Amino acid sequence: MLTQTSEKYQEVLTVADNLYRQDPDWVTYFREVLGIDGAVRKAFPSFDELAAFEQSEEFEKIQKQLVKLREKRTTADADTEPTRVITVRLPKSMHEYLRTEAHDLRTSMNKLCISKLLQVIGEEMIPNERAGSNGTRPIKPVTPAPATKPPQSFGQAPGAAAPQARPQQPLRTPEGQTPPPFKPNQPRF
Repeated sequence: MLTQTSEKYQEVLTVADNLYRQDPDWVTYFREVLGIDGAVRKAFPSFDELAAFEQSEEFEKIQKQLVKLREKRTTADADTEPTRVITVRLPKSMHEYLRTEAHDLRTSMNKLCISKLLQVIGEEMIPNERAGSNGTRPIKPVTPAPATKPPQSFGQAPGAAAPQARPQQPLRTPEGQTPPPFKPNQPRF
């Protein structure tokens, strides 16, 4: 008899298999299965549940399906979801290593980096600059910065009133909803 957890793992894999058989582009598959509102996140909302699922054979099968879809590289990718750009600062030696690895694998650095980003890594593999001397991760409350006098604008006469800054508008989703705050202890998807 399957345990409740095993049944849940199988249900998620069934959803992924059904979508995979429809031969979607890899972006659609990622979004629907592994994305924020995908089947995996809905089935495993807590960090611990998701981390456990990421160690399962079912998750490995989903990862392999994703790789196969990425190999097809259809032109529909750009049509299904807009792309975003991130900038990552890394040492020159690491950049050279990635460039050489991409060359050896006969792929682009972009594809190689996306492949690496799709891999699961444990929390213990992510350095924490705020870690204490004993290696634990202390939780420090965030305190607001003290109020400062606005800087004088270039060409502004001393003592003149500084121009008023526009209040920053909250980030809105396309539906007009304010997204939830980022939580660094959330799972990676």
